[in-house]
Amino acid sequence: MAIPPPVHGRGATLNARSARFDDSAREDEGDWLDARDDIDGEAPRLRTTVTVEKPKSVITYQRSPDIPFDRSINAYRGCEHGCIYCFARPTHAFHNLSPGLDFESRLFAKPSAPALLRAELMKKAYVCAPIAMGTNTDPYQPIEQHWKITRQILEILQEFDHPFTITTKSARVTRDLDILAPMAAQGLAAVMMSVTSLDAKIARTLEPRASAPQQRLRAIRELSAAGVPVFVSVSPVVPAITDHEIEAIVEAAAEAGARGAFSLMVRLPHEVAPIFRAWLDAHFPDRKAKVMGLIREARGGKDNDGNFHTRFRPQGAYAAMLRTRFEKACRKHGLGHERLALDTSRFRRPGPEQLGLF
Repeated sequence: MAIPPPVHGRGATLNARSARFDDSAREDEGDWLDARDDIDGEAPRLRTTVTVEKPKSVITYQRSPDIPFDRSINAYRGCEHGCIYCFARPTHAFHNLSPGLDFESRLFAKPSAPALLRAELMKKAYVCAPIAMGTNTDPYQPIEQHWKITRQILEILQEFDHPFTITTKSARVTRDLDILAPMAAQGLAAVMMSVTSLDAKIARTLEPRASAPQQRLRAIRELSAAGVPVFVSVSPVVPAITDHEIEAIVEAAAEAGARGAFSLMVRLPHEVAPIFRAWLDAHFPDRKAKVMGLIREARGGKDNDGNFHTRFRPQGAYAAMLRTRFEKACRKHGLGHERLALDTSRFRRPGPEQLGLF
């Protein structure tokens, strides 16, 4: 795929020759700046570069016993949203880059992903099962506005009638309603919207370049109105920071049209723990001891529990109280926890005459 043309906005330019996105220039007025503010909110200035990655395959298979899917696609590596708690941050170390600022500013895009996906789906040995998108980095982070790799992946999945789920914290997902709605009508698509806090100031520090809370609720409303099944992820719950909002988030999501809800307490694997501690020092120094004390109580006395089966099941009285509150709120507002069973029977490989159109 050709590298996108130069673009401008929020002080950003894209050099078409190097494919490196430079966010160090002065802000320009224009459609892109307006659109990004509408979707992602006003964000801290950040120098961002995007490097083209050329993977040999695009579907990642996994056998984790506590994850409800066996395959996923990530169009990007690294995430511009900059969520301080992101469990995927340590993956940047594989590229000798820091899980801190590098993870959110030195990004990798996979423009060959759509072609690789089509080739994999065409293989006779391929067996259809729902593909999860947004499992490691957000498929609708700001650079998707220009690279449109997620959009092209959805077009391939639609071509094959292949089921998929999307997890995001960006209202940009509504851009693709023309694909999501008809596929949802066939039982082939579902969206999970993550809402961590309804407090814009807290959300801005936790997730500095993600869509503002009200924009996410608007996206839930628009998706639901178009017939796309939407679930809200009240995750991660941060003790003594966002835990008081559980009921309010569940109520707001239900009013917006969500049909189900899930919730997880914050996890701090590997390098995420010191990054999170530094965030507490900067924004909540008076609560740091309490926050970390509650996290360690729920994680067997450690900052994190990475063991299968227990990593998503924090223990202790505090964790039990969070679960009870969440369950009660869901019952009150009619939100279930059942994962949508997507239809794999419709999967088909286009014939030669259809392939000739692409």
